[in-house]
Amino acid sequence: MSRVLIVGGGAAGMLAAVIAARNGHKVEIFEKNEKLGKKVYITGKGRCNITNACDRDTLFANIVGNPKFLYSAFYGFNNYDMMDFLTELGLKIKTERGGRVFPASDKASDVIRVFQKEMQRLGVTVNLHTAVKEILMEGKRCSGICLANHQKIEGDAVVVATGGLSYPSTGSTGDGYRFAQKLGHTVTELEPGLVPFVTREAWVKELQGISLKNVSIEIYSGKKQIYSAFGEMLFTHFGVSGPIILSGSSLVGDYLKKGELTLSIDLKAALQKEQLEARILREFEANQNKQIRHIMDLLLPRKMVPVLLKNIGILAEKRVNEITKAERIKIVEGLKDFRLTLIGCRGFSEAIITRGGICVSEINPATMESKKAEGVYFIGEVLDLDALTGGFNLQIAWSTAYAAANAIN
Repeated sequence: MSRVLIVGGGAAGMLAAVIAARNGHKVEIFEKNEKLGKKVYITGKGRCNITNACDRDTLFANIVGNPKFLYSAFYGFNNYDMMDFLTELGLKIKTERGGRVFPASDKASDVIRVFQKEMQRLGVTVNLHTAVKEILMEGKRCSGICLANHQKIEGDAVVVATGGLSYPSTGSTGDGYRFAQKLGHTVTELEPGLVPFVTREAWVKELQGISLKNVSIEIYSGKKQIYSAFGEMLFTHFGVSGPIILSGSSLVGDYLKKGELTLSIDLKAALQKEQLEARILREFEANQNKQIRHIMDLLLPRKMVPVLLKNIGILAEKRVNEITKAERIKIVEGLKDFRLTLIGCRGFSEAIITRGGICVSEINPATMESKKAEGVYFIGEVLDLDALTGGFNLQIAWSTAYAAANAIN
């Protein structure tokens, strides 16, 4: 039996604690926050998107950073294993659109509750308000940890589950990267991931709060299309957000460093141009004496109408029977190709994840053990691994945690 010290009580840390304790080890968690799973509470808008009920190919297709590194971890403990694990702990789960898996109660706190109950049953010691200063080494092997109050704790294995830099208010302040660098590890460039875009257009403020469903978007670098998606998005006071926007940020961030990008939104993705024009004609014929803005209310959220009409150069007060064929075509184009200029991304305080992290070539992919420090394991977001939205980033946390906990002798 080993004494296992887990630094960080988030998603990865809690699963690692349960598995290590089930394997007969004496396990202690050291969490600097006042409670466990602080970031889990806010994932999935407080509902906790646990994982995704997709097939293995889709799972790997949604990993953006270093998917090959995860082969062993995903084969050892996949998304369905995680669903079974939680079900066995008594958590009722459900699957929604896009394969997203949530607790049936829609409460992230229920996920944390079943973990806490199981850790209590297994005798895991949880130390809250306890910050770790460094990992202690004897030669090439770890010997324990040193707390912020300078207390030294001996241990046979140390599991680093400190998260990244995203949502620093939850305690993700880069501690794990500092530990890794002190042990000789390389930390790749750290960037906000799954983060909203900032647009150049100031009028986007007028659209703040509008949520669009069933739209398709395309992002261009010059004339080259670099991203496309269908789903939900949201306008903010600074630009755009929402699921398809956040996923896009992880795929086009490198292009954005080189210059502005163009976002094209198809507001009527379900209709071809000809079908949309036919619908508009029907509305025009039935409402010839009404102002165009009132007809556009039938096609768009009301707050969008004056913005779109201004962008295409049509007066909102103009009557339908005064609209020319050329203007009608402009309306169709405006609905099928609503454009914004992307000039940057928001910061870590709004990022769901961190892109970059501990270089995975320096970590054993089967065990998550450091190749530079025996007995030290790195799991979850602290590693240079990231995925799109939909439960995939939490699955990285679960799978790497399971691999590490099972590898400890």
